[in-house]
Amino acid sequence: MSTPPAGITEADWLSWPPEARQFILVQQQEIEQLRSQLTALATELASLRERIGRSSRNSSKPPSSDGPGFKPPERRRGSGRKRGGQPGHPGSGPELLPIERVDEVVDHHPDACRRCGSLLEGEDPDPLRHQVIEIPPIAPVVIEHRLHRLICPCCSTSTCATLPADVEDSPYGPRLSALVGLLGSAFPLSFSKTQALLDQLLGIEMSRGAIAAIRERISATLEHPMQEALVFARQQPVAYVDETGAPTGNADGNNPTGKRGWQWVMVTAAVTVFIQGLSRSTAAAIELLGSTFGGIVVSDRFSAYNHLPLNQRQLCWAHLIRDLAAIAERPGASAEFGDQLLSLQQQLFEQWHRYKDGSIDWPALQQSCRPIRQAFEATLQQVVELGAQRGERTPWASTVRTCRKLLKVTGALWTFLETRGIEPTNNAAERALRQSVIQRKISHGVQSTKGAICRSRLLTVTTSLRQQGRDVWQFLEHAWIAHHRGGVMPSLLPEP
Repeated sequence: MSTPPAGITEADWLSWPPEARQFILVQQQEIEQLRSQLTALATELASLRERIGRSSRNSSKPPSSDGPGFKPPERRRGSGRKRGGQPGHPGSGPELLPIERVDEVVDHHPDACRRCGSLLEGEDPDPLRHQVIEIPPIAPVVIEHRLHRLICPCCSTSTCATLPADVEDSPYGPRLSALVGLLGSAFPLSFSKTQALLDQLLGIEMSRGAIAAIRERISATLEHPMQEALVFARQQPVAYVDETGAPTGNADGNNPTGKRGWQWVMVTAAVTVFIQGLSRSTAAAIELLGSTFGGIVVSDRFSAYNHLPLNQRQLCWAHLIRDLAAIAERPGASAEFGDQLLSLQQQLFEQWHRYKDGSIDWPALQQSCRPIRQAFEATLQQVVELGAQRGERTPWASTVRTCRKLLKVTGALWTFLETRGIEPTNNAAERALRQSVIQRKISHGVQSTKGAICRSRLLTVTTSLRQQGRDVWQFLEHAWIAHHRGGVMPSLLPEP
């Protein structure tokens, strides 16, 4: 006996002819199938719309991928004034260099009075000063060392002179070698552009192989400063970390499976360390941070950092804002909860900026953010309690999953409010990686493990020294001399 459809009593159902009952059952089955297909199609459509709508504002996509049709958030309306200095602004011209840096002084005296024509004599104790800065013609200094071979008049033995200890066995000196390293790191030029610059600026023709050999020697030179900086960074109380793709070739046979390669960075208050490898895993994160790192790590929610306890983590709010924006752009209840979470986030950062500019002190920041924190967590909990609707791929189900994941790590969202000296984002690490991203776009990666090590060491040196306000070119020159001629190797660590 077939079960009657909903809303029909069993007596009425049995009173109908068998053909009618069969027809209704078939129609009911088809309706259920169509309803199921419609639900699946609606879910797929919502998923595709969300995927099409992804941008740097609501996902991890870089801004360069937004495309010409992307409409960024509305900016503050302009004042209507022209660009540049406004009337009444004192302005600022080029500052005069101190007199000790002036190479030549040329005095100019007026010959006659501009009114009556009388001859003028004497000196102005405070003349107007006008400086013209110019660079002299640049030409390399080439020193040729001639090693004479002489024959002993007594035993006829041939003896050849040897190079002094302070003379390079390479045809390129320390400053030129340091410049070649600088052009591949602080100024990320390709091999061909490095060749062109050396030729046009210095009149030096250098092959691509010579450039590669110089950078390989610089890499060996920087091994000790690099390791010293890495050990120092692992001992710091706060580290901002991130990673980005870094294509690595198989020229040396160390990447036979063609893995993509990854550039990792750890930014601390004094030094910034880069490491490049073939893995984006927990093991790679431990290789960067060390197995005994005891400080606080500021990062995104990437699973490679999940080996750290929550009290040692601060999750990046910049990444979180993009997730909240994605929720707010979904239909239905997701938009409502997403707007609530974004509003609370804006209130949080208003208080944070007030603290940073000195408007409120640390206790006031903690007190003002406490209700914001409670409301944020309560909203997450409310979404999770409502639960996922039918279908695991619906926009609402995605919202529930995101909120559930955030609740699991909620302790790592507020570390910056519990410990002073911690930023709520890992923007410092992302800024440090820009140089690596630019090099990747220019050179499309490196061809070997040696090239990856060289690039990481040069990035570590140039970024850390800029961070400390030190001369990168001078450091590379001194490091080259110390490594190849002996002497004290300069350190990347800040002076005590």
